[in-house]
Amino acid sequence: MAEHPKPDAPPAGDEQATMADRPSAKVPDSTLTPETRAGVSGVRASLFPRGVAGTGASRRGEETALTRAAETMKVDEIERAQMFAKVIAVIVAATCVSLALLGGNPLAKWLFAGTLAAYFVTETAITIAISRDPEHFTERTLYIPAVCGVFAAYSGVYYFGPFSPAPAMIVMGLYFNSLILGFRYTLSVYLACALAQAGLAGAIMAGLIDDVGLIRADHLSAFGQLATQSLIQLSLLATFLIARLSRQTTQANIERFEEAVRAVAQREALLNEARQELERAAWVGGPGRFTEQTLGSFRLGLIIGRGAMGEVYEGMHVDTGEPAAVKLLHRNVLSDAAQVARFAREAEAVSKLDSPNVVRVLEVGDSTSPIPYIAMERMVGDDLAAELRRRRHLPMADVVDLCNQVARGIDAAAEAGVVHRDLKPQNLFRARAPDASSVWKILDFGVSKLADGTGTITRGRVVGTPTYMAPEQARGRDVDHRADVYALGAITYRALTGHPAFSGREVPKILYDVAHRMPARPGELAHDLPPAVDLVLAVALAKKPGDRFATASALASALAAAADGSLNPALARRAERLIDKYPWGAPVRSVV
Repeated sequence: MAEHPKPDAPPAGDEQATMADRPSAKVPDSTLTPETRAGVSGVRASLFPRGVAGTGASRRGEETALTRAAETMKVDEIERAQMFAKVIAVIVAATCVSLALLGGNPLAKWLFAGTLAAYFVTETAITIAISRDPEHFTERTLYIPAVCGVFAAYSGVYYFGPFSPAPAMIVMGLYFNSLILGFRYTLSVYLACALAQAGLAGAIMAGLIDDVGLIRADHLSAFGQLATQSLIQLSLLATFLIARLSRQTTQANIERFEEAVRAVAQREALLNEARQELERAAWVGGPGRFTEQTLGSFRLGLIIGRGAMGEVYEGMHVDTGEPAAVKLLHRNVLSDAAQVARFAREAEAVSKLDSPNVVRVLEVGDSTSPIPYIAMERMVGDDLAAELRRRRHLPMADVVDLCNQVARGIDAAAEAGVVHRDLKPQNLFRARAPDASSVWKILDFGVSKLADGTGTITRGRVVGTPTYMAPEQARGRDVDHRADVYALGAITYRALTGHPAFSGREVPKILYDVAHRMPARPGELAHDLPPAVDLVLAVALAKKPGDRFATASALASALAAAADGSLNPALARRAERLIDKYPWGAPVRSVV
């Protein structure tokens, strides 16, 4: 065969691509013939993995995760708790020295010393536990030293006297607890302080108990005593309200900052994608080594796609004239046995499938072919990644239709013993028919796994696209069709919320989060979602394969039911149990 000059190699993208290949090229329509232009879009994504894992926020994904309001507040509260524990240690030490030198009622002194010691031990133990493992930091945990603190504080008030300056020390503890605890816990602490102060002072003023304090109210008139206690109560209430307002303001500011970072990340990611598409476009649309040559049953035309492994040519059947997209390996790849085996694996995997929702194979090169090739149907349309660049997220009805069609393709692959392992927006293509109808098709089975005992060419390696990779896949463990169910859940999450479930600058960081964290609750990112969608995605994105939907079609059916408000109650309860065990946005510690 006569060889045409081969264009220079395309520039490498700086994206996080499939972890077993590089991104492909996009076709510039202006450089193609009318016949080529009609079928170019289908090849761009159908034969080469093109996109980035988590392109919706790839550049600022890590910063976005760290600035989520709940996580940022938690970091701030942990620091406050540790600082307060140090302050308490100083106060306790000073008080113990003072008690040794002061007189006063012995019973009141020992009561104060005992409750103070209990509070100090409790506060110190919990602070140490939080320092070693921040996951111990919960409102319920911190409520324990808060209650002990109330007992210690009012034992001290009883010892020093309710009309002494001692109640002023309560203000500091109340303010701290109001900043770090939820409203219910804070309100109970405030009411305990207010009632204890009112009860102790009221009993003394009514003559029900003796004032044994070091500083007594004998020199105050009845009006003076009432005025003093009113000021103390006003101080407690003001402290509680100011602290709560401060907490709410801080949280609101963090949420606004988070939204701003997300908006910047989205714009930057879109610009990055556009730049990379333009770079790739310069390397397609011209002749290649096999242009005007016949390979198998197809005569090859111009190059309409490029990747690190090979090239995609427009093709036409020499007898019927049927258009095709013919994928060939690069000449320099032919010497790599693993890459050739992977190419053969793709051909074998796709040839096993017969589904309208999987790209159709027309012909596969055999041992007599001068070069390995796969001829596939050539489609007109675009992939989901391109659609999500035009629209940050899709309407609920569109996502339900997408999920339903892709699920049929996944289940067909599962029945044939094929696990795709790299489902992502770039590998889902909406092909348009002449009658304006469209169908979603699954593309690129280059890193698929066959369940026929032949194993996989990527044994021992982590393959796939990190953002859409199942947790067991991220750990390098064996996978089955439920990994594809997870990927469909992650794609659904991305399409509905406009954000990838996991993203970041570094692949190890993404893989760790996939395996050990839950993503943000979908309803936090897209406020117009039906609440039941959170439940469906909790099951779809479950860390353990056994907790997920058994089939992709089961996921699609549940999503449709969630959209119209008819989610099965049993499934809802199952999802709620999962969320209780693995809360949205929280680390996961017990997955095996």
